[in-house]
Amino acid sequence: MFICSSLGGWSRQQGPLKMAEEESQFEEFEQIDFLRDRHVRFFQRTLQVLPERYASLETTRLTIIFFALSGLDVLDALDVVDKNIMIEWIYSLQVLPTEDQANLSRCGFRGSSHIGIPYSTKGPGVLHPYDSGHVAMTYTGLCSLLILGDDLSRVNKQACLAGLRALQLEDGSFYAVPEGSENDIRFIYCAASICYMLDDWSGMDIQKAIEYIRGSLSYDSGFGQGAGRESHGGWTYCAIASLCLMGRLEEALSQRELDRIRRWCIMRQQSGFHGRPNKPVDTCYSFWVGATLELLDVFQYTNFDKNRSFILSTQDRLVGGFAKWPDSHPDPLHAYLGLCGLSLIGEPSLRKVHPALNITQRAFQHLQHVQQTWRDSTGSCSRQH
Repeated sequence: MFICSSLGGWSRQQGPLKMAEEESQFEEFEQIDFLRDRHVRFFQRTLQVLPERYASLETTRLTIIFFALSGLDVLDALDVVDKNIMIEWIYSLQVLPTEDQANLSRCGFRGSSHIGIPYSTKGPGVLHPYDSGHVAMTYTGLCSLLILGDDLSRVNKQACLAGLRALQLEDGSFYAVPEGSENDIRFIYCAASICYMLDDWSGMDIQKAIEYIRGSLSYDSGFGQGAGRESHGGWTYCAIASLCLMGRLEEALSQRELDRIRRWCIMRQQSGFHGRPNKPVDTCYSFWVGATLELLDVFQYTNFDKNRSFILSTQDRLVGGFAKWPDSHPDPLHAYLGLCGLSLIGEPSLRKVHPALNITQRAFQHLQHVQQTWRDSTGSCSRQH
């Protein structure tokens, strides 16, 4: 029997009385309440003010905003957000083309206003030597707009796609920014999500991306960041979710490979899930690995009770949110992914999460409506011509 490390585990030397006592503690542990209202307030604070230790994350503020907004959506509590103000702020982070389109390969969404570009939600863009979109910020920016109910009508789709194309390398992977950065499977996932949401796959060479994903499959049937790198629950999620968004999962991977990937993922559960063998369980992997198993149609074979118990053990009962481990500080990433992990196992008070895009099913349905509007508009234009 697996048990959360915070309870001390089992020992062959323990007597029956001690074992019965710890089993009783475990049963009590499993009955921890889900503190919804405190989590709502945690995400509200995240949108308003952050502790000093978050200062280094200023360049990626849009990602933190996404965690908070999507967290409130999962909690069915978006009514606490001034949606119009938030939508305008997100559009102010869009890197738009200049009049001569000299910066087209740098377009997308930036992470915050840290470099001092004048606040503007309309074009043309302003040429600045250090201003560019970031592939993860473009992903979280589009997700956030959908969560807030925006119709994406002010997203410069062609500029976003041009910026995305400029980030793909010959091996199929993506840089995060045009100046160069790490290039790996995470950014393939962001690129695939962007193309999926914009309903236009001209932003990437799909076949090259698939080849990079296949090359990242390790000997033990998990995926690494790239070829020859250690298998990891987060990279495995990025690989499987990308292939699902492309509609190429069963074309890219054989049935035997898929079954081995399923086994590798299922073996990541102890109480909650960890990202690599012989590592401690961590709240975020209840989503990264759990969503991968959901996409592979085998999540139902995991132990929901143990998973729920571990996630709730990392809940901060005073200020809300979830931490990486029990008795640790909560943070927006683990708070959001902890909620998503609970949503996957059917926590009653939470909205369902779309496992491939990592937004709620409600936001996903809104995306489908927006895309249908685009298709209807394109169809009527073509009929007119």
